[in-house]
Amino acid sequence: MRIGIDARLIAETGIGRYIRNLITELATIDTKNTYVVFLSPDYFDAFVLPNARWEKRLCTVHWHTIKEQIVMPKIFSREHLDLLHVPYFNVPIFYSKPYIVTIHDLTILHVATGKATTLPKPLYWIRRIGYQLIVRLGVLRATRIIAVSESTKNDIVKSLHINPQKISVTYEGVDIKIQTTKDAPPLKTPYFLYVGNAYPHKNLEFLVKSFGRFVAKHPTYQLVLVGKNDFFYKRLSLWMKQFPFASCVSLVTTATDEELASYYMYTRAFVFPSLMEGFGLPALEAMKFGAPVLCSDIPVFHELFASIPRYFNPNSEQSLVDAMEQAATGKKKQMSTEEKTYLERYQWKTTVQQTLRVYEHALI
Repeated sequence: MRIGIDARLIAETGIGRYIRNLITELATIDTKNTYVVFLSPDYFDAFVLPNARWEKRLCTVHWHTIKEQIVMPKIFSREHLDLLHVPYFNVPIFYSKPYIVTIHDLTILHVATGKATTLPKPLYWIRRIGYQLIVRLGVLRATRIIAVSESTKNDIVKSLHINPQKISVTYEGVDIKIQTTKDAPPLKTPYFLYVGNAYPHKNLEFLVKSFGRFVAKHPTYQLVLVGKNDFFYKRLSLWMKQFPFASCVSLVTTATDEELASYYMYTRAFVFPSLMEGFGLPALEAMKFGAPVLCSDIPVFHELFASIPRYFNPNSEQSLVDAMEQAATGKKKQMSTEEKTYLERYQWKTTVQQTLRVYEHALI
């Protein structure tokens, strides 16, 4: 087969890690099919073709635009692909040939982010309706759908009325390239850690306010937030200035993989306060380095992590403060052999082997 991968978001956090590991493992595992990778200008030159069966195409079309819906179907069509993999919900709904879409979550259907947009409210709501339409039509017209968890699959079935037999679940993996060579902690003071974006459903304002209550009793502690220096983090940074404890919160926007590994390794606990998730990759990465994990008491985290983390109510500051207190005062728990074995199932090689099987069965 000649397979296309829309990799324009390869340099982003989260989805970018998914795309990078997808391509890396496919290049190793798949020795039969040929691939065309569609890349944006900021990553095109840096992308090295894995072998002679791979090609790359430059795309100057930005995601989440009207132009994307008009132009990308033409770009994909002229490559005469047998199958296209769109690893995000931004499906080109006018593309008429077979394609697979990966749905990481349906946050766009359930959570309004109007308070964090730079658009006037009427334009924001028009854009949001457009996103929802693209998700609904894209999923409906897809040859197959990949969901990153059973919770996401169930949401697709319930919210979009899709036949569950059309959906394959492929859990994500832990990136083995994230390693550290540093022997010293990145901070001299104890700290809690969050890694990810600052979208409203990530619940970071709740995290910051809860930490404020905690740090009033434990003034030596820091809260470290690692993410991309985008509008959402800038907005969060401005919002935090109203609090006297703002100096105890650090925003890290340029962490390398090695630095990120160091933050994971030495944190008192990794905190994941999301109201909704499709998966939970940063928590898995934290567990890989032996960090205790405090996470929201939501179904997907129970599905993925079982009894390994300490759960808290993502709507109760006191619940999170109690969890932080326990992490700060208790002895750091070592992960058991059973827990380590449980987490070994989350490997990118396994993810991509399952994805390749979806490719192979998509046109049958």
